[in-house]
Amino acid sequence: MSARIVCGDVRKVAAKLEAESFDAVLCDPPYGLKFMGKTWDHGVPSADTWRDVFRVLKPGAMLLAFGGTRTHHRLMCAIEDAGFEIRDCLMFLHGQGFPKSLDIGKALDRQAGVKREPVGRKPGERYKYEFKSDFNPEQLHSRLGSGDAGALTAPVTDAARTWDGYGTALKPAWEPVILAMKPLDGTYAGNALKHGVAGLNIAAGRIGTDHRMNPPGEGGKANTYGRMDRIPGRFTKALGRWPANLLLSEEAARLLDEQTGDLKGPGNKNPTACGNGKNVVYNKGGMTMPASCFNFGDSGGASRFFYCAKASRKERGAGNHHPTVKPLKLTEYLAKLILPPLRDTPRRLLVPFCGSGSEMIGAINAGWDEVTGIELNPEYVKLARARLRPARQKAKAA
Repeated sequence: MSARIVCGDVRKVAAKLEAESFDAVLCDPPYGLKFMGKTWDHGVPSADTWRDVFRVLKPGAMLLAFGGTRTHHRLMCAIEDAGFEIRDCLMFLHGQGFPKSLDIGKALDRQAGVKREPVGRKPGERYKYEFKSDFNPEQLHSRLGSGDAGALTAPVTDAARTWDGYGTALKPAWEPVILAMKPLDGTYAGNALKHGVAGLNIAAGRIGTDHRMNPPGEGGKANTYGRMDRIPGRFTKALGRWPANLLLSEEAARLLDEQTGDLKGPGNKNPTACGNGKNVVYNKGGMTMPASCFNFGDSGGASRFFYCAKASRKERGAGNHHPTVKPLKLTEYLAKLILPPLRDTPRRLLVPFCGSGSEMIGAINAGWDEVTGIELNPEYVKLARARLRPARQKAKAA
């Protein structure tokens, strides 16, 4: 496999790439939120930018692009205006975002020119505060220095007391991922044969499970989750659940399961209704099997129905201060969803706005043959190249 990063503007770099030479796009473009004052995040990429990306993709090529909750509508419109068909909008739920909210009560006290005095301290446990009757503000000042970071303060002015507890934003807990496609050249089948790309890699995106699931239904209609062996009465393990347009981080999965508790799948509640109470006759090939075979409801938390990205704390890499790094397992999963089948020619993925390289690393781990990244910021290019080295070595050794 090969991976390279071109340092430059996406439009200028894409203009030099061969038309219809890439099989898919995976990217995390600017959200247009002016995030942390970064100049590169002052607007979403324009339709002209996506037209340049559109040109280098084969017909039927898929595009996955992360977006922001407040601006993904503009990103989606720009992608659509460039000629892409919007196919879906995935939702990535995470539980580790932090609120970026202005405390209105504090702002009113600052506007009035008054200084708040500490009345307690914030402990390590999230969302809880500790109060002490013998609290000494001077001791707290000596521990915290000149600022009030970690201090719990009380409003001073009447206006601040009225607006105490009011903020300006909610805690971020999800990100949209836009799924789009360059229009087909004919049908999906014809496009697959002519251009080597078509649809999504459902098999690679299935949500794995160790449970055995229900067999095919009557009339030969296959069950989504599992399949039946030709040997009467024996069932294979499930192929895995069909991939959903909801993705979870490990923390989000834990929180979801806390809310839902242990759930049991539907299973056949009355197997004897299908036969004589001892055997059920399966109508394909005249095979017979115990009625109990039709009672395979599984159990677990609600997160078992969705892909769960388990991120490593070390995967950022040393010195990586990029503010929007995505979990590598998530980017690998998404890269697999849009990966074409093996063929004689290399499968090529384009990663514009590649930042510190998370989408490129995920693509390498997913098995893409050639990955090309484009990034304007030289500092991020340097970070990405350093992060890519271990992934390249691992891929070559495999």
